[in-house]
Amino acid sequence: MQNSPESRTETVLVTGGAGFIGCAISESLLQSFKRVVVVDNLHPQIHESGERPAGLAAGVELVVGDITDAAVWDAVLPEVKPDVVIHLAAETGTGQSLEEATRHAHVNVVGTTQLLDGFLRNKALPRRIVLTSSRAVYGEGAWRNADGALFYPGQRTSETLDHSEWDFPGAEPTAMKASEVFPAPVSVYGATKLAQENILLAWAKSYGVESAILRLQNVYGPGQSLINPYTGIMSLFCRMAMGGRSIPLYEDGEVRRDFILIDDIASAVVAAATSEQAPATPLDIGSGEFQTIGTAAATIAARYGAPEPHVTGQYRQGDVRHAWADITAAREVLGWEPRYNLEQGIARLADWIDVQPDVKPA
Repeated sequence: MQNSPESRTETVLVTGGAGFIGCAISESLLQSFKRVVVVDNLHPQIHESGERPAGLAAGVELVVGDITDAAVWDAVLPEVKPDVVIHLAAETGTGQSLEEATRHAHVNVVGTTQLLDGFLRNKALPRRIVLTSSRAVYGEGAWRNADGALFYPGQRTSETLDHSEWDFPGAEPTAMKASEVFPAPVSVYGATKLAQENILLAWAKSYGVESAILRLQNVYGPGQSLINPYTGIMSLFCRMAMGGRSIPLYEDGEVRRDFILIDDIASAVVAAATSEQAPATPLDIGSGEFQTIGTAAATIAARYGAPEPHVTGQYRQGDVRHAWADITAAREVLGWEPRYNLEQGIARLADWIDVQPDVKPA
């Protein structure tokens, strides 16, 4: 991580900063910035008690407010005037986004434009904005034909999925890499995250504000919400195995994902906020390798002594078949490197879940 000398005299504003990632970066931000201010609405889907989360570092200032409310920014920005902004606030559930598209668009798109408008109204332009985007912007990504040519298969249909046609015949998936693979989202969530990216880039270039976009893969680990039914497949698997259940695997259990521990995500976000120069293009943030859902589930089952996972053949609309990141650019631009492999990450997650009060098996 490259902390610029001036960052310790600056103010950082974090939207959605009382959530999973926000809490994980809070202590590091206090070490890098003079002042850390969080704006978060403490949504009950994540924050059941509505109280300040214990994981948010004590020195962080918390403002309870909704990013879609212009009045919040008119109250916060004149006094805070941030040098750096980390924009974490978002609705994140892929499946939920199909059922509550308006909510996702309102928070992810309108929330972003309200923030940007607030900067202008209150003459509080930051020096840099870091946006945590998602691998969902790629959709199914790019696949390679037998002759080596790349193509974009687009969204899988209900007809093919109903016939258990999980992959695209005669082709192999490729890693998600911003410099080579263009976005083509197949979920409402992914579409709203891509809109966030495009809005921020157009706005930032117009006003001379640096922008850093991080496209995150599947984040998991200690501190993850254990009550949100739309996110956290790894914590759900742990709770199933804790109860002695066989973990059900969708499709054929061979879905590929890039699981990255929250500790590694936190170091990447802070690096993007404190690096001397902002990255010129979006950076893909993941472990740099894929695991199948079946492998992850089997590792968790073994940790709890639970039965072997089983394949159900079910599927979920909006899910992509395979997703993992090429992290070469993140290594080169941020000097960042993930430190934890899947086994180490699952051990950290399971050890944390085991000591949480009132955690019930799923």
